[in-house]
Amino acid sequence: MDSPARFIVFAVLTGLITVAVHIYLYRRLFADTLEDARWRRVGMGVLTVLGTLLVLSWSVTRLLPMDALFAVATGVWMWMGAALYLLLALWGIGGARALGRRLTRARVPEADTGSVVAGGLMAVVEGAGSGLEVEVAPAEVNVERRRFLARATAGGALLASGGLTGYGAWRAFHPPVVNEVAVKLPGLPKALDGFTIVHLSDIHVGPVIQRRFMDELVARCNDLRPDLVAITGDLVDGKVASLGPAVAALRELRAGHGTYFVTGNHEYYWDQDAWARALEGMDIQVLRNRHVRIGDAGASFDLVGVDDWSGGHTGVRGYDLEAAVKGREPERAAVLLAHQPSNWRVAAQAGMGLQLSGHTHGGQFFPFTLAVSAIWEHDAGHFQEDGKHLYVSRGTGFWGPPLRVGAPPEIVKVTLLA
Repeated sequence: MDSPARFIVFAVLTGLITVAVHIYLYRRLFADTLEDARWRRVGMGVLTVLGTLLVLSWSVTRLLPMDALFAVATGVWMWMGAALYLLLALWGIGGARALGRRLTRARVPEADTGSVVAGGLMAVVEGAGSGLEVEVAPAEVNVERRRFLARATAGGALLASGGLTGYGAWRAFHPPVVNEVAVKLPGLPKALDGFTIVHLSDIHVGPVIQRRFMDELVARCNDLRPDLVAITGDLVDGKVASLGPAVAALRELRAGHGTYFVTGNHEYYWDQDAWARALEGMDIQVLRNRHVRIGDAGASFDLVGVDDWSGGHTGVRGYDLEAAVKGREPERAAVLLAHQPSNWRVAAQAGMGLQLSGHTHGGQFFPFTLAVSAIWEHDAGHFQEDGKHLYVSRGTGFWGPPLRVGAPPEIVKVTLLA
């Protein structure tokens, strides 16, 4: 299936799911809790607008000017996360209520002293054993009690989802945590023992993450005094003309051996060649299936960079490790920059002592954290096999909903040991 067909299928499926979710939320938050038809119509209108914006978000992010898009994208994507947590909270509270009812029924004796309740029908039996016929009538529905429970459930769900959404937004916009890891790099000269790399990944500069975020990020990186800065893809979500001024903050990065970049899948959505040229103009070296020597004649190692693993699926050049290591002396120490943690074991066999990757975001926010850990063998953190290392960053920014729950953003400081 080619890319346009895949996108159409994806858009239709996500659109149908979005519509179904918003119908469910309307029923639980408005139809079941409100008596006044006018307020129910207001709720229907609000959820219709929010659902429509979510369905159209792929187009909206490409049609509106970036200045106008900032407020729209922030609101729409924040609602995406809030809606998910509302859905989970409603299911959770509803499930707890259902479990409570089952446990209560399990404790009721099979025979009562005159009342039988079964399948929603109630019979009152008088003169048991007298041989009289008994008429079984449907139990009356207590509308007020049902509405009270619906309001209690909706209120609890709003409180729970609001708390999680608020925390997740705070964590997403709060400065990333700094995680430090020391790695014994096979073949590293002793003169380079203690060489430091600051690893950034998945910043996603775009309609929500802009220049202020980038200025603070650069300042925090410079405070770490790295020897080299490595950016492993998904830097941008937009065109050079719109995002160039925000990305230009990277000019201020200070590292003795420079800043290096490899493409991620999102660069392929926004013209990876144009971004490669723009970054080179900002004194950032772009490694597209090639390697460079870091150090001097007395002590050095190879820094290898590959295009994104999925890049080849777009019909243009993508991941090519063979081309990237061509002409390299196999016994030399090597660090590989690759957006996705795919192919790590093959790269290790090709002599890559350390691979720095991202892409997974560590799931970014619960419950996707669970899904990502189930899908990806190497979802986030430091992995080691046979003396070779892989570090998968949870990402420095965020994509989509500005939320981080259970997977805080990070700056990774890697210290290479001989």
